[in-house]
Amino acid sequence: GYENLPRAVNITWSSINFKTILQWQPKPLDYFYTVEIHGQTSDVKRKCILTSETECDVTDVLRNVKETYTAHILSVKPAEMDNFEEPPFAVSEKFTPYSQTVIGKPEIKDYSQKGSKLNVVFKDPLTPYIFPNGSFQSIQDIFQHDLEYKLYYWKDQSSGKKDVTTRSHNFEVSVDSGKNYCFYVQGIIPSRRENRNGQESTVLCTSVKRSILDEYGTEVFIILAVIAVVVITLAIVLPVVLCKRKKAKRARAVREKELLNGV
Repeated sequence: GYENLPRAVNITWSSINFKTILQWQPKPLDYFYTVEIHGQTSDVKRKCILTSETECDVTDVLRNVKETYTAHILSVKPAEMDNFEEPPFAVSEKFTPYSQTVIGKPEIKDYSQKGSKLNVVFKDPLTPYIFPNGSFQSIQDIFQHDLEYKLYYWKDQSSGKKDVTTRSHNFEVSVDSGKNYCFYVQGIIPSRRENRNGQESTVLCTSVKRSILDEYGTEVFIILAVIAVVVITLAIVLPVVLCKRKKAKRARAVREKELLNGV
């Protein structure tokens, strides 16, 4: 009978961009699991019927993303599925996709740094849900004005971060001309108490052409100044020294000729 079958434990919801996986333990040996999703206002839906796995993709039965759901994980034997006896089951914690799914990484489509302006263009993460025309809905399509994005940026090889916020899909910020900058973008749901910050995009850095002075700063300027002073000094002093040596050589030659004539 059912009474000796183990119940599922350690039930967790894992959800990114509304793709939601239910996971639990232990691995079944001589029985199976069936998942029931219970919504507050929706009918019970069964998923992963008679599975020997310990996870179940329940994304398609959570389409009402603002609904709050619980999962009942039934421990069953196939031959007894039609019995009237209720199988043992474990109940998950409540889960509301709209307030609990993690916002995934935005995709950086393009970026450029021209003069003192850094421009970054990015794209929303997509969800598994589709429009009637077959295209996938983005998280922006679902969250609407509840979603905003932050750009974090800083000078290359510096630790001081700045940030700006937008509800569009591009940033334009003022930066120091000639300096390289690194940055990343992150989705944020300000109205949430938990899971407010989404995953960070890939960190990218600009690569503007920099002069030696931009690269190494004042030290190189001082070295170059010293070299310039030495070169100028040599340019002035060397001809004078050579001229004096030439005159002294001539005078010595004249004296030697006079001595020879006297002899």
